[in-house]
Amino acid sequence: MPKRKDLNSILLIGSGPIIIGQACEFDYAGSQSLRSLREDGIETILINSNPATIMTDPSMADHVYLKPLTTKSIVEILKAHPQIDAVLPTMGGQTALNLCIEADKKGIWEDFGVELIGVDIDAINITEDREQFRELMLKIGVGMAPQATATSFLKGKEIAQEFGFPLVIRASYTLGGAGASIVYRPEDFDALLSHGLEISPIHEVMIDKALMGWKEYELELLRDKNDNVVIICTIENMDPMGIHTGDSITVAPAMTLSDRTFQKMRDMAIKMMRSIGDFEGGCNVQFAVSPDEKEDIIAIEINPRVSRSSALASKATGYPIAKIATKLAIGYSLDELENQITKSTSALFEPTLDYVIVKIPRWNFDKFEGSDRTLGLQMKSVGEVMGIGRSFQEALHKATQSLEIKRNGLGADGKGYKDYDQIISKLTIPSWDRVFVIYDAIQMGIPLSRIHEITKIDMWFLKQYEELHYLEKEISKYTIASLSKDLLLEAKQKGFADRQIAHMLDCYESEVYNKRTELNINRVYKLVDTCAAEFKAMTPYYYSTFEAEIEKPDGTRYVENDSVVTDRKKIVVLGSGPNRIGQGIEFDYCCVHGVLAAAECGYETIMINCNPETVSTDFDTADKLYFEPVFWEHIYDIIRHEKPEGVIVQLGGQTALKLAEKLSKYGVKIIGTSFESLDLAEDRGSFSKLLMENDIPFPRFGVAESADEALILADELDFPLLVRPSYVLGGQGMKIVINKEELEEHVVDLLRKIPNNKLLLDHYLDGAIEAEADAICDGKDVYIIGIMEHIEPCGIHSGDSNATLPPFNLGEFVMQQIKDHTKKIALALNTVGLINIQFAIKDDTVYIIEANPRASRTVPFIAKAYKEPYVNYATKVMLGEKKIKDFEFKPELEGYAIKQPVFSFNKFPNVNKNLGPEMKSTGESILFIDSLKDDEFYNLYARRKMYLSK
Repeated sequence: MPKRKDLNSILLIGSGPIIIGQACEFDYAGSQSLRSLREDGIETILINSNPATIMTDPSMADHVYLKPLTTKSIVEILKAHPQIDAVLPTMGGQTALNLCIEADKKGIWEDFGVELIGVDIDAINITEDREQFRELMLKIGVGMAPQATATSFLKGKEIAQEFGFPLVIRASYTLGGAGASIVYRPEDFDALLSHGLEISPIHEVMIDKALMGWKEYELELLRDKNDNVVIICTIENMDPMGIHTGDSITVAPAMTLSDRTFQKMRDMAIKMMRSIGDFEGGCNVQFAVSPDEKEDIIAIEINPRVSRSSALASKATGYPIAKIATKLAIGYSLDELENQITKSTSALFEPTLDYVIVKIPRWNFDKFEGSDRTLGLQMKSVGEVMGIGRSFQEALHKATQSLEIKRNGLGADGKGYKDYDQIISKLTIPSWDRVFVIYDAIQMGIPLSRIHEITKIDMWFLKQYEELHYLEKEISKYTIASLSKDLLLEAKQKGFADRQIAHMLDCYESEVYNKRTELNINRVYKLVDTCAAEFKAMTPYYYSTFEAEIEKPDGTRYVENDSVVTDRKKIVVLGSGPNRIGQGIEFDYCCVHGVLAAAECGYETIMINCNPETVSTDFDTADKLYFEPVFWEHIYDIIRHEKPEGVIVQLGGQTALKLAEKLSKYGVKIIGTSFESLDLAEDRGSFSKLLMENDIPFPRFGVAESADEALILADELDFPLLVRPSYVLGGQGMKIVINKEELEEHVVDLLRKIPNNKLLLDHYLDGAIEAEADAICDGKDVYIIGIMEHIEPCGIHSGDSNATLPPFNLGEFVMQQIKDHTKKIALALNTVGLINIQFAIKDDTVYIIEANPRASRTVPFIAKAYKEPYVNYATKVMLGEKKIKDFEFKPELEGYAIKQPVFSFNKFPNVNKNLGPEMKSTGESILFIDSLKDDEFYNLYARRKMYLSK
């Protein structure tokens, strides 16, 4: 039976601004869901307050409401659209589910005759109320850890006395493990219990006997109205129980699970999903398994919605979970839907992987000085990467190369730890770099049994590490000239980068590259095809690997490559890699629009990215997707294979920009602004010369390479000084100093963290107003797409400032200077495409702080506020297809739009929450106000100076 005839108009709830624990995987899910509904001719109404997402693009839904996620907004929308038949809340994470429950409690859905689809309220309540969930599990015979519920401090104390330590405290109705903790000692219990009770919206915690050292698994399920259930993916956490799954290194398919236990786990997951309610859609189930021969299975939790793991599972298998879950919610059954990859088989199948994927989280502890870096039950990562390889080792290496933390993979880069006590301590207390420390420990000769005893990581994973170590030792005995083809091929098959092999052989990376080219050891590309190649895949979604040559009967040798190069003209768009503070979903938005615009101009589009949460890595965004690290070696091999017209670097944030120099050096054409111009904007000396030649004021500055030089400069420039390293994003390492002691301390610290960097010292314009402009330039004409004024004073990073579009307090004289400076700079830098310029305004003079000839965080915000597709226009200008004068600009905005940053400080309770030149926000929302008399604007303006930290 096909879709329901009574569903013609559906409200979808988004997930709001990005916070730790809820990132852009819900933009991916929501975008897929909206497209899925539209395919069936259903009218879509979306509420989401996040301007940086593809989901909130006007083209994605029939009606997009960029409003705060509150029941007040829901009522306004339902009044404006009485035709809404149903609400789909499972695509917007915990935020959407919580809002849906609140609206249900207030009787809003009932009042407006709106049905809930994709899940039911009972299922949400049962899975969130840990006491109800426990009772249900025991009733259906699914084991759980000994646990009890406390709704008061006294009750919590009694439970702890009964169970003994270690214990786990989990707060009900929270996201990303907020309020959860492991308690090893009675003296820590009181404070952690109080915190859990406080943070839970219903002041309830569940106290479990801790299953420390047990193995953790996740299953992704889909169910239709006929009660068909498929298990899309089994994910194994390399880290044992005790680390939030969002902070764990995870592997698919599961590696260390016996078939007998896997079958048992499947049956339990299906039983659990069927028991929580009668609904059609997706579900994520988590289990713990005892690390002995018995392999006892205990249920941890079930989430009746798409999750971060389902985004990962979709990318790992090529099975679009959110899209299919949406179809099921509107009445289709699995056997009526086609497999999106093969287009010839049905969706009622379970993917089989003939490759391995490894996900590694990306943390940003450097932004939170003094933060507790221990990993535990509260999620702390801000993003993640995924590596795909033929083996666990290759996938692990590719994932570590994708992280962009100045590592070339596991080991073999001279950056490992060498101190025994430090290594043991880092293994004992899990932190962000444990994935590397395991390798260092093996290299030091610490036995695997000891590493296993400390970390409780399964021996199978540790042996995989050990093999890599042995291979490194073996290769290190040779020189580049004497290294055999077999050993070099093995190293490449196990994921070692040319840079790492060069480190082992003590030679240059280019020599390794030349040797493997000579020996015909080249990357080949394989399809991600869901069916282990049993059926032909129709979607061009690739990963790279190395294979031994096959010899034909006639003696010719070849290596099989699934990626067939067409004779169409091609454009490569470099993605922005993992989410992090300073470079988030807004660059993914820009990359997706760049791809779509290039396709409109008739190019075959090629996307390279490694972030599993995003729309850019959806298999049908670009003509070809290479799910690969945004890492030089991988990119260059794809470029050699595809031979594109050029590469777009200015849409992928600093990640893509950093590769511009290499691309230019290797003769690859950069589309849009040239590398020379990008470099000139980054080099303060050359850029200031350009400003002087154009008569544009800027704060006095100097460049220092040592603490001595900085102290001499300080006498010339006067305090306060803004100190920053060059070539960084998100204000990394920026600080305002007010005396020589502070200056010396900060310079020494920066040069230790980023050796050989040039440091820029600017005279800080105290009390200045900050503003910024985004523009598109075609080399001749400049169109300013928006000028924004920051509510906070100069000195707070622009990403952390509340900013208004248009400005609220700048006179005509100042506005004219901003316009003149923007046009002059864009043309002087030979910009082709986007440019963002930041200004400080003091005593009616407009000074230039910096210029970035690339996409910026604010471009999606301005595009949403003015309802114009600026990235589309800019890409067409970059490709030389259009000039500024070819577009008809018609910005529409009544009143003001305010960009409001959101912070995830609740994950780091002891951190200084003051804001300064280094960015700390994880996301943003958009707020529309009619006039400056609005209370919200008044509140923001009144607090504007509160957080400035020097």
